[in-house]
Amino acid sequence: MVGYDPGSEGLLSTTEVASAGSLSGLFTRAAISPLDVIKIRFQLFQLQIEDLRGRGKYRGILHAVRVILKEEGLSGFWKGHVPAQLLSVCYGAVQFVTFEMLTKTIHTSTSLDARAPVVHFMCGGLAACSATLTVQPLDTLRTRFAAQGEPKVYRTLRHAVVTMYRTEGVFTFYRGLLPTLLAVFPYAGLQFSSYNLLQRIWNWLLLSDRDKRDNLKSLLCGSGAGVISKTVTYPLDLFKKRLQVRGFEQARAAFGEVRTYQGLVDCACRIQKEEGLRGFFKGLSPSLLKAAVSTGLTFFSYEMLCSMFRSMKKTKDNLKRKM
Repeated sequence: MVGYDPGSEGLLSTTEVASAGSLSGLFTRAAISPLDVIKIRFQLFQLQIEDLRGRGKYRGILHAVRVILKEEGLSGFWKGHVPAQLLSVCYGAVQFVTFEMLTKTIHTSTSLDARAPVVHFMCGGLAACSATLTVQPLDTLRTRFAAQGEPKVYRTLRHAVVTMYRTEGVFTFYRGLLPTLLAVFPYAGLQFSSYNLLQRIWNWLLLSDRDKRDNLKSLLCGSGAGVISKTVTYPLDLFKKRLQVRGFEQARAAFGEVRTYQGLVDCACRIQKEEGLRGFFKGLSPSLLKAAVSTGLTFFSYEMLCSMFRSMKKTKDNLKRKM
C-alpha cells in the first residue's frame, strides 16, 4: 500500500522511494502526453471559448486527434514533452517522498492510524503542494509548449526560458500558482484517500489483503481515484491553464479571439459571464480520460517498483546471511 505501513516487510529508503516516484512519473508522462496536449487545447484555444455548441476548432476528442495530426503531425501530440518529463520526474520524487515521510511522522508522533483515508487525504494534499512549489516553472513551460500552434514561438526549452525571462520577468514562471495550490491540495488529497478507500473496498469484496491480482488492483483503484479527484477539482485546473498563457497571446491568435485575465477572480467571473457554467468544465472529457489513465499508471508503476525494490533488498539480505 502507498504510504507508511508499519506492518510492511522491507521498508524502503528515501532514495528508493524517490526513484520509484521518479520512474513512475516518467513512464506515465510518456504514455499520457497526447491526452494532455488535447486537454490543454480544449481548455485554452479561443474558438472553443467562443462556441460551446460544438462549432469550435475541436468538436470532440477524435476530431481533435485528426486536426492535430493533419496540421502538426504526430510530433504535435508530444509538444512540451521535455519540460513535461522533467516536471513528472521531479514531481513524482518529491510527492511520494514527502507523502511517505508525512505518514511515517503521523504514525510515530500521534495516535492516528497512518493508513486511514483521512490521514492520506491530508498527507497527500501537503505532499502535492510541496511538489508543486518545486516544479511550477516546469509546468508553466510545459503549458506554453503544448499551447503554441504553428508557427512556433519557442524553438527549444532554453529559448523559451530566456525569452520568457527577458520579456515577462521571473514571476511569469509562477503564473497560475494560487489556483494551482488551491486545486492541488484537494485533488491530490482525494487521489490518495480515494485510492486508499477503493483498495479497502477491493480487499473487503475479495476477503483478502493480498492476492495475485495486486497489479490489477493498483491500476483500477488508481484510475477510479483519478476520475473522482479530477471531477471535483476540475474548474481550478482550468483557471490555472488560462492564467499560465497570459502574455502568450501571439501564439494563440490563429485559434480565434484572444482573451486575457487579470487574475484568478477576474478569470472565474469572466468565464461565468461569457461562457456560463459549462465553461468551467471545458475539456472535462479528455481530462477525465487522462486522469483515469495517468493516476492508474502512476499508482500501478509506483507500487510495482516499490515491490521490485523490496524483492531486491530481500534477495540481497538472504545472500548476506548465506555468506
